[in-house]
Amino acid sequence: MSSSSPNNPGDSNGAARDAAAPLDKPPGRGKLKVFLGYAAGVGKTYTMLHEAQERRRVGADVVVGYFEPHGRLDTIAQLEGMEVIPRRRIEYRGTVFEEMDVDAILARQPQVAVVDEFPHTNVPGCQRTKRWEDVLVLLDAGIDVLTTMNVQHLESLNDQVHQITGIRVRETVPDWVVQQAAEVVMVDLTPRALLNRLERGVVYKADKARQAKENFFKESTLVALRELALRQTAYEVEQRHGVEGSAAPGTATAAQTANRTETLLVYLTADPSAAALIRRAKRAADYFHAECWAVAVSRGLGLEGVAPEHREALEKHLNFARNLHLETRLLEGPDPAVELVRFAHDRGVTQIYLGREHDGRWSFSAGHDFIKQVVRLARDVEVTIVAERKSAPPG
Repeated sequence: MSSSSPNNPGDSNGAARDAAAPLDKPPGRGKLKVFLGYAAGVGKTYTMLHEAQERRRVGADVVVGYFEPHGRLDTIAQLEGMEVIPRRRIEYRGTVFEEMDVDAILARQPQVAVVDEFPHTNVPGCQRTKRWEDVLVLLDAGIDVLTTMNVQHLESLNDQVHQITGIRVRETVPDWVVQQAAEVVMVDLTPRALLNRLERGVVYKADKARQAKENFFKESTLVALRELALRQTAYEVEQRHGVEGSAAPGTATAAQTANRTETLLVYLTADPSAAALIRRAKRAADYFHAECWAVAVSRGLGLEGVAPEHREALEKHLNFARNLHLETRLLEGPDPAVELVRFAHDRGVTQIYLGREHDGRWSFSAGHDFIKQVVRLARDVEVTIVAERKSAPPG
């Protein structure tokens, strides 16, 4: 089952690629549809609003919950005749900000809400930190949501995007949230066509456009990001076409669970590189439909057995793993390698992910001796040593 959206005005090769056919939603819950791109200006918001207008024409009750125009006249024109929910005004440190008014949308109870910029971080003072959290509230209330995001905001791709662009994206959406979408549509435009739009002032005004071309909007960077988006789209297709019956999006069917042959384990320390290790293990687990554990080891009782200077960082990494829906455990024992491998054997782990730490500042188990001990003890388990990737050089 596929669908398409009209090309962006003035761009002959703009297109929307349907990455996932609709899935049955849990009773009473709204459906989420994500319009995915690889950079600003490819036409995500335009395509989303065009679909909203199409739904209105066939009788759906549609409101615009949040829309960011960016001065793009063709996109703004797509708002014609649509009901826009006024934004909520919030004062923070002497400045007034405007955010989506979730309560007003809930009170209005439309069938469909249009919500731009899914990864957005709300200003302090809002009930929830992230806009995607606001969207989950709307879905739980039975409201269908159309939303937009770029592939670089997907949490598990954060390190790859940093390597490609040299920029660390701070606003991210957990993969499990996107996996709840009934549909993910890639809005595609070739890098050359996008740069042409940029030069014509369609994407940004002149000053900002020049700055963009010197940084994020280099053609080689756009080509790499587009390839990343296409691969992610293919993955979304595979995920949804493999789902049988009416299983909820982002969950494994009984058949998939029965056929699981992989169980992954990622070993956590206080080293900053642990976040990248978690993302890599999570992405692998998603591809394998595998269970994934994030495990740390303490020499004493709970975090009290971790050196005081390391506790905060280790706890942060454990919480990060939980936010990505990984199972976490804090093991206790005098020998981290022994405890780690014992746990792996007890849980039927087939792959262990270890980080290659650069020095011993972060963990009492750092270094080659620990890695060698794990490899020796876990002869029946695949052990992957993950080195920290370097980002793209500037210029």
